[in-house]
Amino acid sequence: MGARPPTANRLGNVLQTVPPSVLPQANDACWCGSGRKYKRCHKPLEGRVLQGEVSPMRSVPDHIVKPPYAATGEAPRWAEPRVKTPDIIERMRVAGAMAAEILRLAGEMVRPGITTDEIDVFVHEATIERGAYPSPLNYHGYPKSVCTSVNEVICHGIPDSRALQDGDIVNLDVTCYVGGVHGDTNATFFVGEVDPVSRNLVKVTEECMWKGIEAVVPGRPLSDIGRAIENHAKAHKLGVVRAFIGHGIGEQFHTDIQVLHYYDERASMIMRPGMTFTVEPMITLGSWQHRMVFDDDWTAVTADGKRTAQFEHTLLVTDDGVDVLTAPGAVSPTAPWAR
Repeated sequence: MGARPPTANRLGNVLQTVPPSVLPQANDACWCGSGRKYKRCHKPLEGRVLQGEVSPMRSVPDHIVKPPYAATGEAPRWAEPRVKTPDIIERMRVAGAMAAEILRLAGEMVRPGITTDEIDVFVHEATIERGAYPSPLNYHGYPKSVCTSVNEVICHGIPDSRALQDGDIVNLDVTCYVGGVHGDTNATFFVGEVDPVSRNLVKVTEECMWKGIEAVVPGRPLSDIGRAIENHAKAHKLGVVRAFIGHGIGEQFHTDIQVLHYYDERASMIMRPGMTFTVEPMITLGSWQHRMVFDDDWTAVTADGKRTAQFEHTLLVTDDGVDVLTAPGAVSPTAPWAR
């Protein structure tokens, strides 16, 4: 789950999933019941992903150890050390491997006709069965246990009643809280028969993530990661989203380490052995700009409505390079060129 600027979060209006056969004129009331003018509401979204019905937040049994925000939705912040102790690192290995396994199994469910809410039910129950808490649940009010981002949705898509359609692509973002730490990973999956352009987007996005991972070297600045990702994306004439970034992780879901996926010399923090953070580039077919089109304060889509993909791993900086804590059993366990 990528870092973003803090905002107030709320559940928005449920939008009708199918527009009428005869659409209103630009200044007529929109068909979704929001009361807004059509030209300022859903006219730009016709033919794209629309929001379905969001089911109530699911509960977690009392025996599951929960993060501080589980009950209130408010995540306390503290100065967590950037360099982790060996004990915390080992606990993060467990959390990371668990998240990777659940993500892989959830990905096997992806097919035309399944709803993202059904995928959320699976992730929720699979996490609890393993004695863990699904980290996204009630984090700053997020209402579900997994993020499901379809087609032009960049990140933080909320599972709902919309069925996945043949030709879609969908990103599943899974994070587990167990042993007092978080493990965070995601991948983009094909829904049925997907067009070649979208397939290439997903392929290059996975490559971008691994280019960023290979740039993790102790003693070097974090900006090396963004440079490697941006260079690879640009070589394929693809865009890199700037509004959402990788983040430090450990006992807190997000710590103060900020990992940009594009080059900026100001990203000068030096990588040191024992640091843990995510690399999770969001790569687009068009513009890198985003907008918020739903009333849920979470769902971010590309400004031009073109498709986007994402992959993510949780990393540990080592004495001589990097250790991918979410690689064991993962959808993307190694760099594609190393398989």
